[in-house]
Amino acid sequence: MKKLIDVYPYRMQDGQPHFLIFKRSSEKIYAGQWRMVGGKVEEGEQSWEAALRELKEETGLKPVKFWAIPSINQFYEAKTDAILSIPAFAAELDNDSDIQLDEEHSEFKWVSIDGIQPYISWPEQRRLMQLTYDILTHQFLDILPEWIIEIS
Repeated sequence: MKKLIDVYPYRMQDGQPHFLIFKRSSEKIYAGQWRMVGGKVEEGEQSWEAALRELKEETGLKPVKFWAIPSINQFYEAKTDAILSIPAFAAELDNDSDIQLDEEHSEFKWVSIDGIQPYISWPEQRRLMQLTYDILTHQFLDILPEWIIEIS
């Protein structure tokens, strides 16, 4: 079965996270949908390594902070009759990051948690963005040391 990852890039502005979302190119799966970074885990790769690779491929960027969100994106895929359990990662980017889109996306934008509703259709992705927001704004807990993934 295929292994997938999700990455939720964000930047902090005035103590509030803003999420980086992308519009999928018309020739790609999920054409025209707004999404976060996602992709497949390649053979020999750990999920967190795939997440960093996909972030770099889709944005040209390396995060200043990278951590595992303490939840997963889980849903049923009828085409394969499989329940997918996808690890989710958060990637803090510099405020002045220069986004370099790959061929998978036609545009990008930064949105606040209140601004995701018209763009993000998948309920689990909305839930994970809300959880990330809650953690980053200290609604109920901070990022635990066990979630942080050290990158060089």
